[in-house]
Amino acid sequence: MGIWFWFAGGAPGYTFHYVLKQPLVMALPIGLLMGDVPQAMMIGAAIELVYVGIISPGANVPADECLAGVIAIPIAMKIGADPATAVVLAVPFGVLGVFLDQLRRTVNARWAHVADKYALAGDEKGLFRCAVIYPMAVGFLMRFPPVFIANYFGADVVEKFLNAMPQWIIHGISVTGGVLPALGFAIILFVIGQRSLLPFYFMGYFAVQYLKINTMAAAVFGICIALVILFMKNDGQEEIMQRVKKLQICDDDDE
Repeated sequence: MGIWFWFAGGAPGYTFHYVLKQPLVMALPIGLLMGDVPQAMMIGAAIELVYVGIISPGANVPADECLAGVIAIPIAMKIGADPATAVVLAVPFGVLGVFLDQLRRTVNARWAHVADKYALAGDEKGLFRCAVIYPMAVGFLMRFPPVFIANYFGADVVEKFLNAMPQWIIHGISVTGGVLPALGFAIILFVIGQRSLLPFYFMGYFAVQYLKINTMAAAVFGICIALVILFMKNDGQEEIMQRVKKLQICDDDDE
């Protein structure tokens, strides 16, 4: 899990690493390693709902879903916690990941100044080290040890803590765990809360609710609708450009 967090958090490129950071994705290998894929997927799905609508405006990370997943999913499976309790375990680690990311950014700012010197000297290998090798090395030192220690020692500590807690607190944790996924959906609505987009959201919801189509079918229909709108938009822009060109040709002829 420490290696997973280091590699996914290190952002080797700006595409596939974001997929690896999702709790639902990492739940599959965790389940295979621990011998209970269905339980791991249920826990990962519950944690995913909390972070499904999170974005990073201006590179400001509001929560680290990757750190939450790589710690909360294995620990929850070790102690036999239900998905609702796993969600509550994940949230503090998600917040802790924000501070860890800020520390990483502060340290890695040093490599930008070193890279300036290599750029002036025309040293391409030095630039590569400052852009890739050094940040990844710092990321390993900051990301691997906390996750390794938390997974190695955390299960027993969390289990003893939960056993010592009163029943009314356990019940409160379960209730809170049920509310937090709703927060994830609320964030989605906030992000897509534009009048031009909301009809598609409700259309998908009622299609699943009343037509009883599964999630995969809804995703396929959504992709088809998005492609139709994109193609129509591109065709409209091309038509406008052609008309503009014709007008320019007519103006040239008149001159």
